[in-house]
Amino acid sequence: MTFAGRWALTEAAAATRDNGQLKALGVLVFGAAVIGLAPILVRLSDAGPAAIGFWRVTFALPLLALMSLKTDGGVGAPSKFALIAGAAFAGDLAFWHYSIHFTSVANATVLTNLTPVVVTIAAWLFLKQRPANLFLLAVGLAVVGAWMMAAGRGDHAAGANPPLGDALALSTACWYAIYILAVAAARKSVGATRVMFWSSLASAPLLLAAAIVMDEQLTPVTIGGWAAVIGLGVMHVAGQGSIAWALGRLPAATASVVVLIQPVVAAILGWLLFHETMGQVQTLGGVLALVGVVLAQAASRRSKPAGA
Repeated sequence: MTFAGRWALTEAAAATRDNGQLKALGVLVFGAAVIGLAPILVRLSDAGPAAIGFWRVTFALPLLALMSLKTDGGVGAPSKFALIAGAAFAGDLAFWHYSIHFTSVANATVLTNLTPVVVTIAAWLFLKQRPANLFLLAVGLAVVGAWMMAAGRGDHAAGANPPLGDALALSTACWYAIYILAVAAARKSVGATRVMFWSSLASAPLLLAAAIVMDEQLTPVTIGGWAAVIGLGVMHVAGQGSIAWALGRLPAATASVVVLIQPVVAAILGWLLFHETMGQVQTLGGVLALVGVVLAQAASRRSKPAGA
C-alpha cells in the first residue's frame, strides 16, 4: 500500500474515533441532564420521600429486565455485591428524597455530588490507596464550598428545614459512595444491566419498608403525581443507562467533569419552576464544591497504594 493510501486509512480511522467520542459525549450530556430532572420530579410527586424511591425503582424494573434480556440474555442470578449495592441505593434514595423535601433543589443536588470525595477517602482508609497531595486541596475546597452553601442560605431559604436537608444530602453522598464501590465490585463478573436490575430489585422492599415505618403517603394521589413517579422510573433507566454506556467510551477525566452538569440543570430548573434563588455566597460555594469534586477525582487517578 502506498504512503498516501496508509495516510488516508489513518485519517479515516481518526475521523471514526472522533465521531464515536462526539457521540459518546452527546450521550453523556443527555444522561447527566436527564438525571438532573430527578429532584424536580421528586418535588412534583405527591407521595412520601421513601415511597417515591420505591415507585422509581419499581417502574424501572420492567425496562431493566427487557434490557438485560437483550444485552445479557436475561437477568441471571444476583451477585452479593449487586444486593449490597441495592441496600446502599435504598439509603441513597431515601436520604436524598428527604433532603429535597427539606432544603433547596440546588443544595440537595450539589452536596450529594460530593460522593467522589467520600469514595477517595474510603479507598484511602480501607484499600490503602493513598491519595496525592492534590486531594488535600480538593477536600478543602469541597468542604469550604459545602459550608458556604449551607451558611449562605439567608433568611429566605427554600425548604421546610434547610439545615436538616443539607445534612441529609451530605449523608446521601456517603450512601452513594457505598453504592459505587459495590457496583464496581459487582461489575467484575456481571454485566451493567444485570447489576442495575438486581440492585434496583433489592432496594425496592427496603424503600417500601422505610415508607411504612415513617408512616408516609404510600401512593401518589393525583395524576400528576403518578406521572412524576413513572417519569422517575424512565429517567432512572435512560439517565443512568446513558451515563454507563458513555463511560465505557470516554476518558474518565472527561466523563467526571461532564456529569457535573446534573447539579447545574437541577439548580436552573429549581429556579424556573420553584423560584429557588441562590445568593452570591451560595453560588460561589456551589462552584467551589464542584471544583473540589473534579480535583478529588483527578487526585484519585494519580494516587498510589501505600508503600508502592
